[in-house]
Amino acid sequence: MVNITYDASGSIIYTDDSGTQTVYQNGDIAWTLAGTALVFIMIPGLGYFYSGLLRRKNALSMIYMSVMTLAVVSFQWFFWGFSLAFSETGSAFIGDLKYFGMKGVAAEPSIGSARIPSLVFAVYQLMFAAITPMLALGAVSERGRLGPCIAFVFIWSTLVYDPIACWTWNSNGWSFALGGLDFAGGSPVHISSGSAALAISIYLGKRRGYGTERLAYKPHNTSYVILGTALLWFGWFGFNGGSALSANLRAAMACTVTNLAASVGGLTWMLWDYRIERKWSAVGFCSGAIAGLVAITPGSGFVGAPAAVLFGFMAGTVCNFATQLKFVFGYDDTLDIFASHAVGGVVGNVLTGLFAQASVAGFDGITVIPGGWLDHNYIQLGYQLADSVAALSYSFVMTTIILWLMHFIPFLRMRGTEEAEIMGLDEYDMGEFAYDYVGLEQEIGHEIETKVKEGMTSGGREPHHEHHHHHVDENSLEKGQ
Repeated sequence: MVNITYDASGSIIYTDDSGTQTVYQNGDIAWTLAGTALVFIMIPGLGYFYSGLLRRKNALSMIYMSVMTLAVVSFQWFFWGFSLAFSETGSAFIGDLKYFGMKGVAAEPSIGSARIPSLVFAVYQLMFAAITPMLALGAVSERGRLGPCIAFVFIWSTLVYDPIACWTWNSNGWSFALGGLDFAGGSPVHISSGSAALAISIYLGKRRGYGTERLAYKPHNTSYVILGTALLWFGWFGFNGGSALSANLRAAMACTVTNLAASVGGLTWMLWDYRIERKWSAVGFCSGAIAGLVAITPGSGFVGAPAAVLFGFMAGTVCNFATQLKFVFGYDDTLDIFASHAVGGVVGNVLTGLFAQASVAGFDGITVIPGGWLDHNYIQLGYQLADSVAALSYSFVMTTIILWLMHFIPFLRMRGTEEAEIMGLDEYDMGEFAYDYVGLEQEIGHEIETKVKEGMTSGGREPHHEHHHHHVDENSLEKGQ
């Protein structure tokens, strides 16, 4: 039986076995649940962001992948993910199975904050666990098989995300005990997913036609890129602000610096791109905004507004130039996930070590930290670097091992066939299309064929891709049916 009652204001009163009472304020619970919904909307937002950057023939696969990942991780989190990350009786590296099947997760104070019940904390953290593998799976776009991704998400969440989340946020975790500062997931979410994306890109190899004009295409739908960015930006208020796990001034500051870093990051990246193209790139602005959001994530509960400007500028600059790493080292990171998330996460962790302030952390009335360099705590940078290097290397190595082991099971091999690449994952793996409901083939088929004859590459198909007709009744289209 759950030992809860309600007071006259409707606040929950939890009584443990020793008779000690804990009162939960409804506002704190409501804010955390609202944050859960905000982070949820980031997941399909990421799908649209990735989809818009790809060719039309692979557009649907990324949107589908976002909701598939949410479903798989939701089960994994219930099954043992939450327990592996947040059980109080685990090791410094990973938790145990105390909460297997969510057993005992109800009204008791959560490990994240005594201000909310563990059930509220668990569903909030689920959304973080769900978006992280989706960030990495952008690396399989245009050349990976969709079926094996289901198994990969479950395995990767168990062996990579859960341990890093444990050592970062669990009070038993080695980085937490060391004194590492990561408010909302610089290492567990961004560095781990960006490093995994690099491992996936290297292991799967380059796409067909890499380095030729065939892959010199522009994003097929810039509107999707902007839509995805807007949903991500919107949801990030719950991602960072919600990580306060309470409706207080610290949450307000986290929202403030999050928005500021995104704004400065977007403008910075766009200006760097303008120096080359002399065009005001919407994709460049969106890429910079995401980089700024990534960088401010670990520091959002520790730094003030002036520092957020520097977070955005440094992320927009460093991540922009980091996109050139794939040309230097010769790997095919289709969506520049390593540059945006791994590099952006490291930038955020390092800057947090420099600009974290005890006064900002204390806005919640509870948290006490020694701060960073601004507070003359110079060792903090070492803690931040140790956590960053550990997450980066662990995720890369473990992801590579997972992919290598999956290769020995034929139906779990991640790399798709050449036919699948030419046809597109939407048609080959799904038999569905992002746009066929408007008869796209009939409307622009002539234009595509003309461009193919001229040797040009469209946003949707490779020049040598056979034109498919999907048996749309043209008479029905003319009648508007």
